[in-house]
Amino acid sequence: MEKEKVKINYDNAVIHVDNVSKSFGDRQVLRNVDLKLYEGENLVVLGRSGTGKSVLIKLISGLLKPDSGTINVLGHVVNELNERELMKLRLRIGFSFQNSALYDSMTVRENLEFPLVRNKRNLTRAEINREVEDVLDGVGLLHAINQMPSELSGGQKKRIGIARTLILRPDIMLYDEPTAGLDPITCLDINTLINEVQVKYKTSSIIITHDLACAKMVGDRMVMLLDGRFEREGSFNEIFDTDDERVKPFYDYNFIV
Repeated sequence: MEKEKVKINYDNAVIHVDNVSKSFGDRQVLRNVDLKLYEGENLVVLGRSGTGKSVLIKLISGLLKPDSGTINVLGHVVNELNERELMKLRLRIGFSFQNSALYDSMTVRENLEFPLVRNKRNLTRAEINREVEDVLDGVGLLHAINQMPSELSGGQKKRIGIARTLILRPDIMLYDEPTAGLDPITCLDINTLINEVQVKYKTSSIIITHDLACAKMVGDRMVMLLDGRFEREGSFNEIFDTDDERVKPFYDYNFIV
């Protein structure tokens, strides 16, 4: 399915990672990395497991602090914010976790109501119902509104997790391995949904993945983490038009096996 063209504002970087490094003990995960996400863009971050992809989005959302460098998100330097300021900024950032992070004891409706009621206390019951039904309809699961997470498939849980993130209407979406553990048909559905979210909700998104089919389908631009640095940037074809032995096996595993 061809990706719908969207208008990307290359004059406005909603995220700017500037000369950021991060280590855990003696292991340096990110080495003086620079990265920009532009308004309206789907940016894919590629890399093998353990290369620091998930660390990057945890730094962006303030869940981790960099050892050096700065991270500017929507005009705010994340690593300089106090806890109250950081919580306010996080309301504008949607974080789609790899495991969907649904509350098993709550219905789908209750899972979606929880962040809405917690952060927008003045809503009426009718407004809450309308918001929940709107995002569920947006991810194609309005019929599952009264089901429990245990009754959902892996792909449905991913969709509900994305819907719960969208209910606060974030400016930025951070997707952590959105197709991990899913069958090929469900992967296709999730990739389509990521593109639909970009268009309908006008989000700017970072998609962390090692799934090249996902990258090719959703990415407006791609960067690849190699040895703690962004060594390659561009379109899918530009990323893999190389004899770099660190890159070729990555492509071969995804498309030749």
